[in-house]
Amino acid sequence: MKKGEERMVRKKIHQKNIFLLTFFSAAFFSLTVACFLGLTGSVHLSAASLTDAILQVEPGARFEVKVLREVWLDATRQRQLPVKIYYPAGKKEPTAVIIFSHGLGGSREGYEYLGRFWAENGLISVHLQHPGSDEEVWKGKKQPLAEMKKAAANGMNAVERAKDVSFCLDRLEALNREEGPLKGLIDMEKVGLAGHSFGAHTTLLLAGQLIILPHGRELSFADKRIKAAIPMSAPVPANRKNLDRIYSQIKIPCLHMTGTLDDSPIGETRAGDRRIPYDHINGSDQYLVIFNGGDHMIFSGRPRLAQTTGAGQKDREFQEMIKELSLAFWRAYLSGDREAEKWLKEGGAEKRLGQLATYELKGPAK
Repeated sequence: MKKGEERMVRKKIHQKNIFLLTFFSAAFFSLTVACFLGLTGSVHLSAASLTDAILQVEPGARFEVKVLREVWLDATRQRQLPVKIYYPAGKKEPTAVIIFSHGLGGSREGYEYLGRFWAENGLISVHLQHPGSDEEVWKGKKQPLAEMKKAAANGMNAVERAKDVSFCLDRLEALNREEGPLKGLIDMEKVGLAGHSFGAHTTLLLAGQLIILPHGRELSFADKRIKAAIPMSAPVPANRKNLDRIYSQIKIPCLHMTGTLDDSPIGETRAGDRRIPYDHINGSDQYLVIFNGGDHMIFSGRPRLAQTTGAGQKDREFQEMIKELSLAFWRAYLSGDREAEKWLKEGGAEKRLGQLATYELKGPAK
């Protein structure tokens, strides 16, 4: 067997064990994220990192990042919602805001590499924590994986998550009026939503994905305040008989991200299925990035595991691309940056990715 084939076999052997240990595991994440951020948390989008000039920032133009941690109460549901907000200190004019929804078993503390990066580039990043599908699901439990599977199977968690996002938008409108560091800083006409795994499902629900119940009843949680979305590792419906209808109401641009090894031990979504939302959304510009050799956890900001497991060898490269592509996407579709849109559509992004990923795009169906 050739060396390349041996490496692939080893990767597949280890992959399932890695997922069982790390999939949505905030414990693993919290113990090691500090180490990871020491390597990548402060990596910037430098001029030399891009083939085109459209994302370059002049020296000294990057913002200092400040962080707010709050717990909001949705009185209607009697539900407390922890949030962590990254914002650009010193920014004077209103700016776009991104809401981020974590995966099953996560918390507001996850995905910091994205929150800080977006904020230092002038955006506000609001990271929600969803009770019922957050780290409390597995913490201190004898069978944490079983508990997470139970939480994933509870349909009310998907509903409450969607309502969390709309409540968050209401709170942001209030914070934009009230005295405080965010007063007048939020442009509510420029709202993006991103999420990973269960959070990607939440993202697509708010974008317009329908839930079709038995007997054909349809539920929608679409919120028109959201103008663009980035679903990472989105799961797909168990019932796939009417996918065109399920995704028919999504009318906003989406940047879908996944990997060739992006299988899930919780649920039935296989790596090849992750492209299903992209294939069936036809109401607006859609992009699909599939990272070669990328598994489910490359989006989480996990520490590199290459030395002990063989996984994570390209995490740093993947996450640099995730940051760059997402920033270009937000600039194109929230800020109306025509050069960023051109970079996404006319070969700049594809050239930047090189052999690291495949790249597809399509416009709205005519």
